[in-house]
Amino acid sequence: MATQTAVPAPTVPAPPTLPERLRLGGISPDLTLHVVVALVGSLSLAWLLYERLIPATGTIGFWIFAYALFLTLLVAASATSLDWLGVLDRLIGALVATAGLVMISALVGIVVFTFVHGKAALSHWNFFHDTMAYSGPDAPLGEGGIFAAMVGTFEQVAISAAVSVPLGLATAVYLSEVRGRLARLVRIVVQAMTAVPTIVAGLFIYSLVILQMGHERSGLAAALALSVSMVPVVITTAEVVLRLVPNGLREASLALGTTQWQTVWRVVLPTARPGLVTAVLLGVARIIGETSPVLLVAGSTNELNYDPRHGPQLSLPLFVFNGLRTPIDVAITRAFGAGVVLLALVVLFFALARIIGGRTPGRVSRREQRRLARTLGASS
Repeated sequence: MATQTAVPAPTVPAPPTLPERLRLGGISPDLTLHVVVALVGSLSLAWLLYERLIPATGTIGFWIFAYALFLTLLVAASATSLDWLGVLDRLIGALVATAGLVMISALVGIVVFTFVHGKAALSHWNFFHDTMAYSGPDAPLGEGGIFAAMVGTFEQVAISAAVSVPLGLATAVYLSEVRGRLARLVRIVVQAMTAVPTIVAGLFIYSLVILQMGHERSGLAAALALSVSMVPVVITTAEVVLRLVPNGLREASLALGTTQWQTVWRVVLPTARPGLVTAVLLGVARIIGETSPVLLVAGSTNELNYDPRHGPQLSLPLFVFNGLRTPIDVAITRAFGAGVVLLALVVLFFALARIIGGRTPGRVSRREQRRLARTLGASS
């Protein structure tokens, strides 16, 4: 009888052990535990060392010392469960989170501080529709208001934007799309203008428009001074945004037989519209709180002036400046109230710009959908 030889079963190799992937986001229980331990330990050690053992005092020094201890303890706690790459990632994450928290805290602190000191003026309705033409700086809060300053701010910023936005966007298109012979020289001049202080821009308009041309101090002169500071910001930001448009869109448009102007107008600019709106916002944010050029070329008055071409014209930054330098509590309260209104206007402007220019490229609005439906219906 023949014996059968057993065939050994083939060995299956063990699957390779994959290294543990590093978490790039989210909050894990391990991270929470390490942060809590480092925070409690740093505060305890800082109080023991800084307040008891080391002869040092001061709130700022205490928090700096506690933060250094926090980073040290966080690194030590993370090293118990992570490798050096994970520890480094957690340390950099702590630094970045701290920087963001400091910026947000500073912004919130500014808003809260301004609102707390100006809420007494905001509670009076006359503060928004009256002027200080017949009220002195020591008048009660029930008299006078900032209506003249609001009108001046709206007119000056509007005129400055009307001058700066077309000029800035056209120059950005020239630098990004045309790239003529003077592109390098224009870019150097724009970069030099970015570093020009606003007081120098005010002096330039004062010497050119008021002294040389004989024009009186007015809101128009203030708007021209503000536009000198707004133009380079719009140009620089808009050029960067236009360069981010993919070249494939330009090449596809040119391959269809369109001209360069049609490609820029119908493809490049609509694609970069949200970024261009951001460029305009940065330019407005650069000038909306400026005081020195307005003080030089617009003068100062408490009367309401709707005509920006003739006579001094007040603005909100100038109203705040004049109120804070007056050693009267009521005037200082009005100045803080005007600061709150200025912050609210900035937020409103950003919101409107986001609604108007925030639509993504390729998205068709309801109005355009109805127009397209009517066109298709008529053609069929």
